[in-house]
Amino acid sequence: MDERDIQQIMHEHTDYLLRLAFLYVKEWPTAEDIVQDVFITYYQKSDQFEQRSSLKTYLSKMTVNKCKDYLKSWRYRMQILTNSFSSKPKNHRNRLVEQDEKLELAEAILRLPLKYREVIIYYYFEELPVIEVAQHLNLSDNTVKTRLRKARTLLKEELKNNQWEVLLHE
Repeated sequence: MDERDIQQIMHEHTDYLLRLAFLYVKEWPTAEDIVQDVFITYYQKSDQFEQRSSLKTYLSKMTVNKCKDYLKSWRYRMQILTNSFSSKPKNHRNRLVEQDEKLELAEAILRLPLKYREVIIYYYFEELPVIEVAQHLNLSDNTVKTRLRKARTLLKEELKNNQWEVLLHE
């Protein structure tokens, strides 16, 4: 693999992988580090890619795995602990930001536990069918359906005091 090939791959997949990583780790600098690490690993081990799936799927799986590793890491846990001690009480939030429905929904999704957040991401944002979500996460179809149902319930509870009546009616 030469330099032009890897540059083309990075150009095609960087934005998608950054959004995916951010949805897991909730920090842009960390997401950027993870995606950079994914491309470095792919460059070093590109000969191991067996093309049983698309390159996008392969890189996505690498990104998700690196995100999960990061979330389990000591560095992440220390950062969370440090942030909890050093964070200042939040003042009144800017009313315009609170009214931004997309931001509110995104924040609610990011507050979900990881196992619910990832099924929401794959199902709604990646628009994958339940069967493919199950394959990506190594779960049964019924487990994915159950997690989707629970994630929707949690989101409804989270958003019920807001102007999200559309989500509350099925």
